[in-house]
Amino acid sequence: MATKIAVFASGRGSNFQAIQEAIERGELDAKVELVVTDKPSSYVVTRADNFGIPVHAFTAKSYESKEAYEAEIVSLLRDKQVEWIVLAGYMRLVGKTLLSAFSNRIVNIHPSLLPSFPGKDAIGQAMDHGVKVTGVTVHLVDEGMDTGPILSQAAIEVVDGNREETENRIHAMEHVLYTKTLKQLFEK
Repeated sequence: MATKIAVFASGRGSNFQAIQEAIERGELDAKVELVVTDKPSSYVVTRADNFGIPVHAFTAKSYESKEAYEAEIVSLLRDKQVEWIVLAGYMRLVGKTLLSAFSNRIVNIHPSLLPSFPGKDAIGQAMDHGVKVTGVTVHLVDEGMDTGPILSQAAIEVVDGNREETENRIHAMEHVLYTKTLKQLFEK
């Protein structure tokens, strides 16, 4: 039976698309029940629409608090019997309301070899430090910023300080590693 997931994203949604395409190819036994975005004009909305997947788009400023918008999201996820939350470029720190409702069932992908370069612009941080190797980490989410237990990692060689090429290689690896890790996680 397919694992019911919700994908949270704030931007282009390329990881969401890679996950959905893996599902459609039969490589991942899951079903995206809902895409959640805090950026109603983000391209992930278009991608979700193209796949016929419902979207919950919100703006945090429309709510009194993080607890208020997270409580609404938890209610939507429970209505759809979602089992796992998959963060795919969701640029908000997950709060206590979601963490307690989905304890050890929220997974994130980050474009660095954690614990190095947590938070925003990890690729830029790595480039600024002149590292020769960076990578991708899939981890469970806890209350910290990219501090949860690591599930998988993959290294990427930095190409002569070329940020664009490094970003492209990281994104390509994200699409492969995330699907592979989710498959292992959902088969447990």
